Order: sequence, then structure tokens, then C-alpha cells
Amino acid sequence: MDEFSVKIDSETDFDKVDLTNKDKIDSDKAHNGLPITEIEVSPNEKYLVTYSQEDRSIVGWEITNGQLEPESRVDDVDVDVNSSNHLICVSDDKKLAYITDDGYSNFESYDLISEDQISIDILDFNNHNDIEILYCSFNLNNELILYNCIDDESWEHFEYVICIYSLQTKNNKLIYKCKRMYWTSGNVMSIQKYDKLYLSSSLSNNNVYEFDLTTEKKIKIVGSSEMMTSFYDNDDNEKFEKDLRISSNEKFICIRIKNKIIIYSICLKIHIASLDINNVNQLHTFMKFIVVSHPILFPLLFPLLFPLFSNMPNNGFWDVIMKDSNSLRHLKHYDQLSKEYLPNNIRVLKRKYAFGILDGEVWRIDLEKVETNIDLLFKSSDINNFDEICENWYEYSGNHFKYKKETYNHLIILSLNPYKKTINELFQDSRSEFYGEKEFKNQIRWEYGSGFFTDNNNRIVKLMELQVYKKNNNNEWYHVCSRVEIIKQLYNTNEIQGSIKIFNYSDIIILTEMGLFIYHFNEESQSISLIYYYYIKKFRIDPKVFSEPTLPLPNYNSFKFCNGWVTYIKNNKEILFKYGVELLTFAIKEHNLELIDDIFKKCLYYFKEDLGSNVMFLSIITSTMPLLNEYYPEYISRYSLETTMITDSPFYYIEHQDINLHLYPFRRYFHTIDISQSIWWLNYCALKKNDEVNNKENYFKIKRFHLSNLFFLPFLPIYYVICYILLRFHIINDWYKKFGFPNLYFFVNDRFLKVIPKKQKTPTIIFMNPYIKFVNYPKDYNWFLELIWPQPSPFAETINRDIYRTWNGEVLINFKWNNYGKYYYAIILIVFLALLGCFNVAATITDMDENIRNQLLNATIILGFIHLSFEVRQIIYNPIKWIRDFWNIFDVIAFVLPIYTSIIWVQTNELGVIPMDIIPLLSFSCLFLDIKFLLFFRAFEYFGVYFAIIISVAKQIISFLVVLFIIIISFAHAFYILLLPRTKFSFDDRTNNNDPNNPWNIANSYNLVLENGSIGKNPYIIQQPNGNTNMFVDFRSSLFAMYLFLTGDSSALTNWTYTDNAPIAILIVLFSLLIVVYLMNLFIGLLNMAIEKDNNRVSYLKQKAEILAEIELFYLLPHQRRWGKWFPEIIYYYANVDKTREKVKEMMDNGEWDSNEFTELKKALLEKLNMDK
Repeated sequence: MDEFSVKIDSETDFDKVDLTNKDKIDSDKAHNGLPITEIEVSPNEKYLVTYSQEDRSIVGWEITNGQLEPESRVDDVDVDVNSSNHLICVSDDKKLAYITDDGYSNFESYDLISEDQISIDILDFNNHNDIEILYCSFNLNNELILYNCIDDESWEHFEYVICIYSLQTKNNKLIYKCKRMYWTSGNVMSIQKYDKLYLSSSLSNNNVYEFDLTTEKKIKIVGSSEMMTSFYDNDDNEKFEKDLRISSNEKFICIRIKNKIIIYSICLKIHIASLDINNVNQLHTFMKFIVVSHPILFPLLFPLLFPLFSNMPNNGFWDVIMKDSNSLRHLKHYDQLSKEYLPNNIRVLKRKYAFGILDGEVWRIDLEKVETNIDLLFKSSDINNFDEICENWYEYSGNHFKYKKETYNHLIILSLNPYKKTINELFQDSRSEFYGEKEFKNQIRWEYGSGFFTDNNNRIVKLMELQVYKKNNNNEWYHVCSRVEIIKQLYNTNEIQGSIKIFNYSDIIILTEMGLFIYHFNEESQSISLIYYYYIKKFRIDPKVFSEPTLPLPNYNSFKFCNGWVTYIKNNKEILFKYGVELLTFAIKEHNLELIDDIFKKCLYYFKEDLGSNVMFLSIITSTMPLLNEYYPEYISRYSLETTMITDSPFYYIEHQDINLHLYPFRRYFHTIDISQSIWWLNYCALKKNDEVNNKENYFKIKRFHLSNLFFLPFLPIYYVICYILLRFHIINDWYKKFGFPNLYFFVNDRFLKVIPKKQKTPTIIFMNPYIKFVNYPKDYNWFLELIWPQPSPFAETINRDIYRTWNGEVLINFKWNNYGKYYYAIILIVFLALLGCFNVAATITDMDENIRNQLLNATIILGFIHLSFEVRQIIYNPIKWIRDFWNIFDVIAFVLPIYTSIIWVQTNELGVIPMDIIPLLSFSCLFLDIKFLLFFRAFEYFGVYFAIIISVAKQIISFLVVLFIIIISFAHAFYILLLPRTKFSFDDRTNNNDPNNPWNIANSYNLVLENGSIGKNPYIIQQPNGNTNMFVDFRSSLFAMYLFLTGDSSALTNWTYTDNAPIAILIVLFSLLIVVYLMNLFIGLLNMAIEKDNNRVSYLKQKAEILAEIELFYLLPHQRRWGKWFPEIIYYYANVDKTREKVKEMMDNGEWDSNEFTELKKALLEKLNMDK
């Protein structure tokens, strides 16, 4: 191999690469003089490869300070350059991988240093006609990433798999060993070197998402109908996908699809610009705008935008940029080129250099010089003519200029924090009286002053006045605008102390004893805006707070003491999106109903403005629902009704499903599942398949193994369960159905599915659940502290009936229950059944070995403490809430009694004695445990409604029961006074007196019958009285006698004759009429009314939500509460079309359908359902 080097004229910023041999080799020798077709750069930009389709060769180039030195070559390479996929890639350690074009795709990989071929340990792609590699790439760790399409004859559609390989040495040979594998339902459009995938799928409503392979987090990037229409309705999809390019950094993601470029802000989570590459004036003006008005944006955006112009027809924009640049000293070379197209495959290297292909040759662009020259060009021509930029931008961007300009202002404030250096200087400066003036480059002058007055509450109110002056054509200062800021104070000082600095032409930063202010002068509206405020009391704050990458969130007092700041946030979309939760929280706590209503309406308005991109505005409302539930629950009812049956698209979609999926929730993302656990299984099946193809003897062994499956028929249920679990947790998969022990499982399933007649498909409509981020937990947390005091989600804090009156609440419950709730509930039930079984067996079976009984009692103690520990955590978390819940008190009794009884029993068993006093404890322990077991059924709908009725009704009639109990006590007291014995007596010695209430006088006696038939006067036998003979000798038994009388047992009063004891008769009549007849019938009526009120699914769903909230807070681990699969930001659901029609009609009849919000969506839904309003 010849030794190559590259020489590039140092004075040329955009010139043809000069290839030399040693000192000078002509570029023809790199690919035998044939044109270069493709160019790729390694992730860390250390190596570059070029491909020539005519020469069928790949050449590797070492990159050194922007210079290229070719050092390796691979021949006989066939790559489909017209494909939209990424077919060539190279790593920093000079490993080459490419996908060949010979029928079905084959994969090749080489070590460019040793020139050895590298093999792959899993899925021998070159021997599989059912596997096609669509995309290959390397990441920063030199790991190979392959995106594959798998087509199996038994599948209804293609399956897509992403494999990540690391390089290893095996038998002195290099081999890529698969370390991670993901199944995905999305169409991968790009794989970035930072392990970022960009995908789209019909499952995600054709939105574009970013998926991080490391964190497995998804970010929605694009959802606009205009762009996705371009993508899916294009006649030549292959050519269109070729134009699809994505570039990103930590702040922005830029996507080019066909002729449109979308710029997405990761911080704001919105699109900040949409550019048409065919609109030269728009592109030119946009570049001028960010250079002149927001120079901090230019170095961040330009390296991302530059590669997106790759392979684009020359529309004049490139010439505008290049010709305006004074630093291009060899522009004549550029002028001599054919300018039909711009450079192809532009690759940017760390913002310093870029390489591209033009006219079949490699071109090097000094990107830093281009940025500098563009910056100088625009600033020198437009810095004094800012109005021209405004007019041009207005002309080519419609009447959105003002909005877009404010968007960029907000973008800088919220995500870039360019002020931290200036703010730090302000903290170092000395403070003086707030009065004076500041100029900026003799172009603009700020004058400032302060004052104060006393309000009606005798509080000091501070004033800050700012005035802006500019120079006119006569070079004289004239007043442009002014602003007075009113600041409420908690302490009384008369003078404002502070310091001030001008940041740039438009912004001024002020640090005072009242906080940090950042003001912006709006050129087009000729006004001053407060764009940031952070309350600081007398400079008592660490300046490091403002040295973070983003400015800190405003504190509570920032809203409280400055109404101008509140107004600015409320009236600006991006600022409201960032600070809306804090502002709405402030409004609720301050009981500012006007501000609450304004924010509520603006969030709904912004969502309606762009249903796909602004859905997160709804999270401002849902995140503050715990406070709304506490202070203003009517807003929850209003939100629930107004947002029912909505979607995040202007149109509703109807799908026909084979099964009934009514109110079935799902995440409308592409599905990406980690199946790395099944790598060993794929290796095993690949070996088995090779044996079947290459070895007939082994083939017959496999057939005999199929026959041997018949002997496993008795174990078929266990076999099926095992196979299902292995498939469920992706330990095995269904790629190879003919090999290994699950082959019978797949065989029977396939045959069984063919026999079952297919059900008629049911039309279902897709809705979006409007409770955005309602189930999400705070991202910042302390793992150990969360075990004691977990941070709640809005769902766990907000148990409101209005949420569950609509389908949205029921869908939330279904999603949580299906994903994790039922599994954890089953585990809790199983552990409790173990406790119940151990204790009941020990208490019930008398003839049992004492050692076994002790083991059961010890197990009861351990299991009881496990359950009790969760109750203790709930008490620590919220004691007041815990006490208010009757079930919690019942649970503690059900756990404490068996533990206490078991401990005593174990101790007495050691003495060989079973004390009789624990038998009542055994009885009550079994009672509470049995009832506790019954309570587990409240999570199931068939039983849960009744438990909900029991508790709800009890809460409603508790006051009535208290009244009834007081009346019963009153009657018990009256009877006690009336029938209490007035003489001393003893139950052991007979007392003979005239007291009619003496138990001996009213006890049953038996007289002797004489021979003449007469009865003797003296009792022959007297039954010894006890406490039940006269129940009114004790007030406690008197109270119990009244309870028996209430239930219909009046035996306690039958020992007295009513004709001789009129007071007793009167009390009995009063008690019967007042309590038995009147109050008990009234009680029954109240019960009926309460039951009718709560005899619905809403009470059951509310009860189930409480169960799920308890599971989340006290049974899930802290990191589990942050899993995106279980706690997504957005949930969608299917609804049966016929049931949807019924529900809409029901809402119309109840007057709940017509509302001021989402009228267009509801109209579209009625049209989709073929219903008349």
C-alpha cells in the first residue's frame, strides 16, 4: 500500500483537497481518478473514509488538525448510494463496516490497520435470507450499532431489531460480540454517535422521537401534521428519505425533511423555527437575525444547520453566504464549479472544520472562519440598520416576527444563561444609591432612578424607573420609552441600593436589595420588558446560584412582590411554559382567582393552538391539582368535563381491533424493548439451524426430539407456564420456532390460533388522556430519604371524585392496574395469606406438635411485622391522613393482635402451659384477620362497589349515629335511675326486703304445691340471681339492655309488671316511638339515600385509586416510581365507537357536552361518529 498524505492550501477556506504521495500525490490515485460518492467520519472525528461507486473502493483517511492523510484502501465494495439508509461507517480505532448491495443486504467489517475481516458472533447475516441490515453506525465507545429488519414467514409483519456490539478477540481473531439488543416498532431514521436514535412509527401518530439507548428515555421532537404529511405522502419516498437529515447537540435538534428544516429546543421542548430551504431571503434574513440580535445562538445553531444543506439544489442561498464572506481568498475556484448542487455529505468536525463532496471531490471548509466572516459581514452591514432586519423577517416569515423574536429572547434566558458572568460581576461591585445613567456604544442610553411611597396598609412600596434614549438623525438623544416597576417590601427602608450593568444593545441587568432584575428593550414595540426577576432579601444569597447553566426558577416572593413579573410570565408563551407551575401554585396559595382563571384558560388556549406540539401546557394544570383539590376543586370538575374525549391531533382516528379494547390504555410511542437477555438463546438457535441445514444426522435427532415431546403431555400445563414466563421476560423469543424446547409451545399455539374462528373486528377510536404528567414523580430525589418520606405524584395526592366521573380517570386506573398494580397487589395478598394461614392453623388445630406450632407462631410474628412496617411508614408519611382512614386503623388492629397473641403464646408454651386469658385474643385475632382477608376483595369491581358504599355511607351517617347513641344513653340513664336497687344486696347471700328492684325479689322462684292444691306462701326454691337478673344494677349493663331493646329483645324489662309500674311503661312507649319507630325508620331512609348516591363505579374507582397510590408510595422502590413504562407523561386509550356514541349522548342529556373549550375537536368527533349535535 502506498503512503499517502493530503496537502490543503492554508489560505483556502473552501477548496479542493490536494492528494499527494509523500509530498504531493494527485487525488486521482486515491480512487484511481474516479469520483468520490460518499464520505463518513468517525464519532470522535479522528478518521474519515471515502467511497467511490465507480471504482468500487473505500479509502481511509487520518484526520490531523483538519488535514487528511489517506492510509488504507478496501476494494470490490458494492454499496447502494441511492439508499436512504446509512450504509458505511468507521470507528475511531479504524474499524470499517458497510452494507453491500447484492440482492439482500450483506454485512462486511474490516480492521483497516491489519486489513483482517471481522466476524459477528450472533445472527450470521450473510447466511440469512430473512434478515436485512438497514443501518450501521459506531458510537463514541467504538461499539457497532446495527439496525436490522427480520422477516419470518410465520409473522404478519416485519420485526425490527437494534443490536449493539463490542469488539473482542476470540482464537486470535477479531469478533463483534453482541452485548445489547432492542426490539423496536419504530422506523429508525438516524443513529447519532451519542447513542441517540431518531425514530417514527404509525403507533406514535407518525411523530418523530429521540430515543436514548443509554437511559432509554424518549423525547418527542416533531409532531406537526404539515411535516409528517410531507414525509408519508411523498411520491418518491426513497428520494425523500435520502434528504432526511438530523443533527443535534445538548441544546438543539435540527431536522431536515425534504425542503423544510425544523429547529427544536431541548430545554423549551418546542419548535423555535421552521425554515424553507427554497426561500433564499428567509434563510438569509434568519442568519442575519441570529447573528445581529442573538449572537450567542449563532455558534450553537450554525454547525447544526450547515450539514442540513447537504446535497441540496443550489438556490442562491449558498452563494449569498459565500460571496459575502471577505475571507474567501480563492473564491475563483468556487466560481469555476458547477453550482447545480451544493456539497454532498457535509460532515462537521467539532465546529472547526467540515468536509463535503462536490463534483466528485472532497472539499474542506474552515468552519470557524466561515462563522467569523458571516458574523462580521452581517454585523458590519446591519448593526446600524436593525429595522431592515425586522422588515425583512416580517416579509418572509409572515406576521410572526414579533412572536419569533420574543421566542428567541426567551430561549436565551431559559436555556443558555449568557448573563452569569455579568451577574457575578454585579455581586462583586459596590452598591450605591439607585440613580444615574448607562450608555452602550453611544447607540442607546439607559437612565434609572428610584422612589417609594406608603400604601393603605402602612407598608413601604418601592419604585424603580427606567428610561431609554436613542440618537436621532441629528445625533441628538431623544426619549424612546420608560417603565416604572412597583416592588412590595416586607421591611422598611427608604432608599434602593444596588448596581447596574448593560449586557448588550437590548438588555440591562440590575442587582438591588430587592432582587435581580433583567430588562429588555423591544426595538419594534418601543417598550421595556422585565424578562427575569429573582427576589433576594438584602443581597442574602450565594452568587453561585446564578452560575448554573440555566437561571434558577423564581422563588415564591418573586411573584408576591412584583406584579410586573407575574404579568410578563402570564402573557408570554415560552416563559409561562417554563414557570407556569410555580406561578399557578402561587396564585392558588394567594387565592388570586383572577390569575388562576387566566392561567387555566391560557393553558387550554395554547394547547388548542397546536394540539401536537403544545400538549405539555396541560401539565401546568395537572401538576397543581393537589392544591386545586384542596382550595378550588371546582376547577378539577371543570377540567375533567372540558377535556373529555380529546386528542392531540386535529383529526380522530378509528381503528378496527380483533378484540374488545374499550378503555384500554396505551403509550402512543414506538415500542422499544430490551431483549438482551435472549442473546444466548439466539446463539443457541443459530447453531441448531446450522445443524439442520448441514448435518442430516442431527436433523433426524431433532425430529426424534419432536416425537419425544409426546411424553411430556402430562406436564403440559407446567411446560406452558414456563414457556410463557420465558417469553414474557424476553429470556427467549419467537424468531426460531422450530428449535429448542419451546418448539411444541409455538407449534400448538400456531395451530390453535388457526382453528379459533376470527372475531368480527370492532371499530375503536383513539383518545388522549388529558392528565399530562399527572402520574409522574419528581426526577430529583434522595433514594434513602424516599424510603421514609416519598415525594408524591399529583395522582397520589389528588383523590377527587370528579377525576373518575369521566373515562379519563378510569383509563388512569386501568393503566396503573394493568402495568404494576395487580402484580404488587397479588404479592401483598400472597404474603397476607401466609400470615393468615400460619396463625389460623396454629389457633384452630388443637392436636398439634408444639414445635410445629411454635414455628407457625414465629412465622406469624415475622410476617406480621413485615405488614406492620408498611403501616408505620404510612403513619410517618402523613399521620393526620392515616388516622382519618378507617381502614388503616383496622389494618393495624388486624396485624398487632396476632403478633401480640403469638408472642405471649410462644412464651407460655415454653412453660408447657396455655393460659386461658389468651383464648379471647385468639378469637378476636382470627376475626380481624378473616375480615382483613375479605377487604382484599375491594380492589375487584364485583365486590369493590359494596365496600365503597359501606365506607362512604358510614361517613355520611356518622353524625346521625352519634345522635342516636346519645339518645340511647339518655334512655339507659333513665332506666338505670328508675330500676336501680335502693338497698344493699349481694348475689351470694339472699337479701330479703321490700325493694322491688332487688335482684333476689325479681329472681325466678319456685313454690311448693301442697296436697290440697294450694301454693305455699314461701318460695321452696329460688334461682340465684346474677348480673342479668336486673341489668340496671350497673350502668354498663343498662346501656346494653337498651341496645337489646333496640334490636327487639325486651327481656330485660319483663321482670316488672307494667300495670303496677307506670313509669316503666311510659319509658318503654317513648323509647319505642322515638327510636324504634321514628329514628330507626329515618335511619333506614338515610341509608337508602346514601346508597343511591354512592352506588356507582365512581366510588369504586376512587377507592381503587387510593389502593394504587398506597402501592406506589410504600411498595414501589424510589427508582421504580420514575420508570417511564409505568409512569408515562402521556397516556392514550381506545374506546369502542358504539359506546362512545352512547357516552356522548348521555353527556348531551346531562348538559355536560357543550362547553366553551375544544368546540372544533368536539365537532370533529361528532362528524367522525356520524352524530348530530
